[in-house]
Amino acid sequence: MSNAFLDAATRRRTQYSLASELPIPQADVTALIKEAVRQSPSSFNSQSSRAVILFGAESRKFWDLVKDALRPLVPADGFGATEAKIDSFAAGAGTVLFYEDSAPIRALQEQFPLYADNFPVWSEHSTGIAQYAVWTALAEAGIGASLQHYNPLVDAAAAAQWDIPSSWTLRAQMPFGAHAGPIGEKTFIDDALRFRVHG
Repeated sequence: MSNAFLDAATRRRTQYSLASELPIPQADVTALIKEAVRQSPSSFNSQSSRAVILFGAESRKFWDLVKDALRPLVPADGFGATEAKIDSFAAGAGTVLFYEDSAPIRALQEQFPLYADNFPVWSEHSTGIAQYAVWTALAEAGIGASLQHYNPLVDAAAAAQWDIPSSWTLRAQMPFGAHAGPIGEKTFIDDALRFRVHG
């Protein structure tokens, strides 16, 4: 079976070994990320997903904030391994910070009180879809990436650094860049454990 979307999805893999080069111009990467988020579906078309795109020194600054947040929490004798891991993310060309904006969610809760409890859950669906869309689009462009979750440790520092609105909540971080090493094979559980087909 040939399917362009599934071909792109197959190329989307976790890449921890990143370099600072990009196979396409930075402006094209920005446009790609924006369009991937723009085209991602959301409940009631809430469009609650937000993205802060950091390149170069700004991206490295984010990962320095992460290290600063982790340093008091990680035993000193084990911090070297933590620092090396964070530095591997900082070695990339950039980082996408994925946020969800609670303002449109609250507006929908007021407009549709019957579904009020569901809108925050659906917001999490929206950000997951946006993250996957960006990741897959980057992979299709030959750019490696991984998905990280250092929130909420770094939320306040990032908000202060990049003047993030108070209604935005950090949900994930995606360092990206050139492939600096091989990507491991993805394994799959047995289909019988995962799928049921009737009719």
